[in-house]
Amino acid sequence: MLFEEIRREYEHGVGTISGVAKKLGVHRRMVREALASAVPAQRKKAVREKTKVGQVQAFISGILEADKHVHRKQRHTAHRIWSRIKKEMPAVAISESTVRKFVRERKAEMGVVGREVFIEQSYDWGVEAQIDWYEARAVLDGVERKVFIFCMRSMASGGAFHRAYPHASQQAFLEAHELGFGYFGGIFKILRYDNLSSAVKKILRGHQREETERFIAFRSHWGFESEFCTPGCGHEKGGVEEEGGYFRRNHLVPVPKAYDIDELNRQLLAGCREDESRIINGRSAGVGESMNRERDHLLPIAGEGFQIAGLHFPHVNAKGTVKVLTNFYSVPAPVATGVCAKVYPAHVEVWQQGSCIARHERTFGRYEKVLNLEHYLAVLLKKPGALAGSTALEQWRKLGRWPANYDRFWEQLRQRHGKQDGTRIMIEVLMLGQKHGWGELDEAVSHALTLGCFDVSAVRMLLEKERHGTPKKYYHVEIGGLSRYDRPQPVVNEYDRLLRELPNTEVMQ
Repeated sequence: MLFEEIRREYEHGVGTISGVAKKLGVHRRMVREALASAVPAQRKKAVREKTKVGQVQAFISGILEADKHVHRKQRHTAHRIWSRIKKEMPAVAISESTVRKFVRERKAEMGVVGREVFIEQSYDWGVEAQIDWYEARAVLDGVERKVFIFCMRSMASGGAFHRAYPHASQQAFLEAHELGFGYFGGIFKILRYDNLSSAVKKILRGHQREETERFIAFRSHWGFESEFCTPGCGHEKGGVEEEGGYFRRNHLVPVPKAYDIDELNRQLLAGCREDESRIINGRSAGVGESMNRERDHLLPIAGEGFQIAGLHFPHVNAKGTVKVLTNFYSVPAPVATGVCAKVYPAHVEVWQQGSCIARHERTFGRYEKVLNLEHYLAVLLKKPGALAGSTALEQWRKLGRWPANYDRFWEQLRQRHGKQDGTRIMIEVLMLGQKHGWGELDEAVSHALTLGCFDVSAVRMLLEKERHGTPKKYYHVEIGGLSRYDRPQPVVNEYDRLLRELPNTEVMQ
């Protein structure tokens, strides 16, 4: 712009080199340069000697060379190199920005830096969806916990289904698939995964995988094909990777709060529905509109679902529990009895002769015990002294299943009947809860405390009255208020007189 002004002033203004230089405040040499060419000449940059980098150049180059043979997640960052220089070469005073600049230049020379170029892909309707797990934090019942979120993303429409689980188990993996199929209204022809253990048992050469038997059966049932990414190449399923980040930023910030995992999943489903109204960059139609169009190209959903539960066949041990995977669950069955345990994503069911005899919330620790006091009542009736210190009772207290009025009622029973008999009566009272329901028993025990009735028969009577619709109202009568119903006692004087008049012999006869 300055050269243009110089040339114009020389042609149409002052007309002399010295005059233009004086008027515009520039050197005569610049005026001559502008008159010689309208484009300024490229200026040479002074090359300064890197005195400080020279002291650590060999050190940094050695680190970068060694990093070529180290896993990419454990290679040196520029900050880590600078930290090592400060520690191992304290005499060298060099700034972190200088180290960063040199590391960047040196990596470029070595050919180990540079952004990878990705090829844009196009997808036909109903052909491919990508699957992935990602972690998030959520506040459940007032406690912040880590949850694992399953994501299924359609590559053609951009729609996605998200569902949270306390653990990324194989049962959760399979269940989330079926729920995802229901959300999209059909089944994709190809599902792309990374090498997660729920589907892959062993990585073979190239893209070949030894898949788990359960996953093979599941895939066969629903009729889709599976493809797996190259290990360490997450960009091969970049669509679902980006979807996880987008959903986390837009629906999991701030940290969501819910009473339990089911309420959290209702929030996630609402977020999925909300995202159907957005339009992805580079597309003309919204996500929801594209999903409706894609639905006609999906494979139909089978009429019968897949048996998701993992089956195990343990035997009841001497502590009244069965070992399922790595944990123990109580069952109301005799010792050494064989049962069938069905493992679901969030709970475990124990079946015997076609009936479910126990159902527990699933735990994902190791060698943990999940006990239900109901399963031990019959045994405790013979061993009442074991109730107070039982682990099952302790777990009931932690879960809030043992109300405070139970302790008050139990204490009254022990004071009136003794420790052993009072505890036995309390166990009999608890057994009424199995028949009538624990909420009804809690109410009946509260009424018994109010009335001062400390006996199993009284609690049973209160439960029976409530069961048959008897009003739960008790009337109080003032002392003497029933005197109006008094009647005279019967008189037997005439009978006594008859006995006196009859002869003694006749009486004997």
